[in-house]
Amino acid sequence: MSTEKVHTEEIPVTGEELLGKVKELVHEGNIRRVVIRNAEGRTLIDIPLTIGVVGVWLAPQLAAIGAIAALLGSGSILVEKVEE
Repeated sequence: MSTEKVHTEEIPVTGEELLGKVKELVHEGNIRRVVIRNAEGRTLIDIPLTIGVVGVWLAPQLAAIGAIAALLGSGSILVEKVEE
């Protein structure tokens, strides 16, 4: 029986870095959830990532992240990573 540990990490980003950083994190493959927050800590988008449903399903979310990046001066990405 496998026990999962969830580790939360907050990464500060600027609007220009946002989309690239999210793509990089998703590519790691052990991400359960991505939350994008503005500089005041307000959640702008919350994306749960299910293993095996990342491909085509994530395309609309990446488009939304691109739109948010255009408006975001600075903020952070809250990432939930699964550690086995």
